This record gives sequence, structure tokens and C-alpha cells, in this order.
Amino acid sequence: MSAPDPEILAEDIEDLKAEMRAFADQLKTAVDTVETLRELVAQGQDKGAGGDNAGKGGKGKKGQGKGEEGPAAPPLILKLSGPAYGAELSALGFWVEHLLVPMYLTEVSSQSVWCAHWFEHPQAVARLHALWLAWQELTTPDAGGYTGPSVWHRDHLDPCMAHLRDPSGPFAACMTKSESRTHTLLDVPPVFAPPYVPPPTAADAGDAELDAI
Repeated sequence: MSAPDPEILAEDIEDLKAEMRAFADQLKTAVDTVETLRELVAQGQDKGAGGDNAGKGGKGKKGQGKGEEGPAAPPLILKLSGPAYGAELSALGFWVEHLLVPMYLTEVSSQSVWCAHWFEHPQAVARLHALWLAWQELTTPDAGGYTGPSVWHRDHLDPCMAHLRDPSGPFAACMTKSESRTHTLLDVPPVFAPPYVPPPTAADAGDAELDAI
């Protein structure tokens, strides 16, 4: 067996070093993104502490003293409107763009669809917002502990992405390949209100009693 060519070996070593430097840069970018997201979340919680719940006493969370109240849980994003909705969607969009998609979005295909305009699909916004809230809690050591990240992947990330990217999900008429930027909102199925039934009156109640005799 002949000895390896020193020049080729040196080139392979340099290539390996370059790959390691690129990986280190990607890792640093991911860490910086996570820290930025945590700062945004902390700022939002600080702002919320001065809102309607500030100064109010209550039972609070278990383990807190009387009159103390823990931080209010964020509302479902679909319950927000106006500037509050816009601010929440902006923070969610930062997380989707810089963490969720780069780290977890696999190849787009007819069996695993996606939509670059996800923010125009109300169901996707609601589900991704819930996924983001779970990420904030379960990836925080004080709340999620050692198993929090694993629970987030298993119970939140996997089912959420499976539903959104299913061919029959909200992105069914959108992207089926990366180079296509198809975006179509599905029609809402028809729904009708039930017919009005007037509430029973006192006379109706009396008639019912007579019928029972």
C-alpha cells in the first residue's frame, strides 16, 4: 500500500478545517439567535408586567405568597387585534424566520408542503404561535428542566409541523417545491347558524306540568 500524497493530505486537512470553521460560525449564529429571542421574550414579559394585571392581588401560581401573582400567560394570538396583534406576529415571525425554518424545515415536496406566506394563513399563525409559546417555556431551564427540550420536540414541534405540512393541511394549495412560491388561501367551508328557538315561557312550563298529571 503506497503512502498518501502529502500535498493531497494537506489539502484534505485544510478542507476539514474550513468545514469546522463554517460549522462553528453556524453554531454561533444559532446561539446568538436564541439569545436574541430570549431577550425579546423577556422584554415582552416586562411590558406585560405593567399592564392590566399590575398591582392586582390574587392567588397567583402555586407556591407564591398571598397577594402575589405570577406573570400572566400570553393570550392566544387570535384573540389579539390592532397593534398588539402586529407586535406579537412580528416577534413570532422573527422566530419562524431565524430559528424554526433554518433548523427544522425539511425539503418542500408534494408530500411535505409549505408556504412562505404562512402569516396570511390564520390556522398556521395560531399553531405556530402556540408552538413558539411552548418553545419559550420548555427550553428555559427553570421551567423545562433537563427534559423540556425533548418534550418540546416530541409533543409540540413534531405534531405541529406534521399537520401544517400535510398535503391536506392549510398549505394544501401552496408550495410543493422550493423554487415555486405558490400561495393560495383555501376557501372557508360553508357554515350556518342553527334556527332560532325561543326560550320557554312560564305558560309553557305550566302546560308541561299539566301534561305530566
